Amino acid sequence: MNLLVWLIVGGVIGWIASILMNTNSRQGILLNVVVGIVGSMVGALLLSPLFGHGTINQGDFSLFGLLVSLLGSVILLGVVSLFRRNYAR
Repeated sequence: MNLLVWLIVGGVIGWIASILMNTNSRQGILLNVVVGIVGSMVGALLLSPLFGHGTINQGDFSLFGLLVSLLGSVILLGVVSLFRRNYAR
C-alpha cells in the first residue's frame, strides 16, 4: 500500500512541477511519476538538510515534506532543460 501511495503522490508532484516549469505538454504520466520520485530524491539530498524536514521518500508525508519534494522536482526539471538546451545547439 505504501508503494501505491508513493507512486500516486510522486506522479502528482511531478505533474505540478512540470506545469510550473512549462514542460507538461512533453511529458506523459509515466515521466511525471519518475520526475516526482527522482525529484524527491534530489530534494532529500539538497534541500532536506537545509530545512530540517524530510521528503515523501523519507516518510515525511506533511505539507513541508511535499513542498521539499516539489522543489526537488522543479530543480530536476530545470537541470534537465538546461542540458537539453545546450545539447540542441
